[in-house]
Amino acid sequence: MLPKDPVMLLSFINLKLRDFYPNFATLCDDLDADQAEIVEKLAAIDYHYDEGKNQFV
Repeated sequence: MLPKDPVMLLSFINLKLRDFYPNFATLCDDLDADQAEIVEKLAAIDYHYDEGKNQFV
């Protein structure tokens, strides 16, 4: 289950990306998570996925 709070979600997603997944799409597929929903929630707190860094920044 993904955190509901956007800041906690950011921390969770970036930790998973850093330690376990080569990219955001793979993370979403593996966790059966809605990629668009995560992007929207993190954009609301002004964070966007950076492919080069494989992190939301």
